Amino acid sequence: MTRLGARIAAQITTAGPISIADYMAQCLFDPADGYYTTREPFGAAGDFTTAPEISQMFGELCAVWLYAAWQAVGAPERPVIAEIGPGRGTLMKDMLRTLARLDARFGAQARIFMIEASPRLTGVQKATLAGAAPAPEWVRTVDALPAGPQFILGNELFDALPVRQYVKTAAGWRERVVGLDEGGQLAFRAGPGSPDPTLLPPDAATAPEGAIAELAPARIALMQAIAARIAEGGGAGLFIDYGHAKPSVGDTLQAMRGHAYAEVLAEPGAADLTTHVDFAALAGAAESQGLAAHLATQGEFLLGLGLLERAGRLGAGASPAEQEAIRAAVERLAGPQAMGTLFKVLAVLPSTATVPPFAASD
Repeated sequence: MTRLGARIAAQITTAGPISIADYMAQCLFDPADGYYTTREPFGAAGDFTTAPEISQMFGELCAVWLYAAWQAVGAPERPVIAEIGPGRGTLMKDMLRTLARLDARFGAQARIFMIEASPRLTGVQKATLAGAAPAPEWVRTVDALPAGPQFILGNELFDALPVRQYVKTAAGWRERVVGLDEGGQLAFRAGPGSPDPTLLPPDAATAPEGAIAELAPARIALMQAIAARIAEGGGAGLFIDYGHAKPSVGDTLQAMRGHAYAEVLAEPGAADLTTHVDFAALAGAAESQGLAAHLATQGEFLLGLGLLERAGRLGAGASPAEQEAIRAAVERLAGPQAMGTLFKVLAVLPSTATVPPFAASD
């Protein structure tokens, strides 16, 4: 057991089982032993590779969309462009380079912010973005952004926010918790708590005993906070993550280490923990603040913005090996057997704005 695992076990011995949300929060964000506070998770040498690390084309097309969104809402002056959960800063680096080419005036007046709570990752991002123009500023929360038109982007943000899980028992739905087995090891249990039945997925009533349902109040609260800022100051939001378009019963809690699945309870703090995102719930949170929500698969989004055309331009004059790498990146980003279908893209906009590749009715 890891050092953090031993501490969690001692906590459970003293105070009783903890929720899945508390377990995820400690594993990912504990100041001394949490995954994101102590490790370098990104890239080939880490535990997973995000879309910006696969190809510069991803960040370039996200920048094209944000620029189109800025134009669609009236090209307001002094826009705030913010990335939340920005990893190593690769996405923002590619976006800033692209925005400067699209419109020097837009790039010169934009205010760039990185929303990052981890001091370690902040240092990594500052190194990546050294010399970037406009020079980014760093804040820890959405609420710390300045007033004005808000253009907020998050890639693989919501999947890492803790969720609560509920298991169906003979006595009804009960909160799933982490306790200890007879040998003192971490183990899943059914606790005494029960959910608000109106928040459960539509298929919960007919789910078999042992089924798992996931609710994510922290994700809803964050989306509402982001959407409220956009509704007040104008702007748009773009959020890319893996998950499902419609809510459904199912256990999606998983651990990743070394680009392979790991046991969720085996090495607390040493592996990434995520769950699939309920995009219908996020869309509802944005709509509750008066915005329109549009959803597409990542493949539809990137192809609709010209991924194939951009790949062709990058490959022109390149070596055969470089051309093959570009083709592989396209397939990984947009292919239905890779990230193209599982990953979704949620755009939140004022109801009067339409930004391709999303149609007004999406």
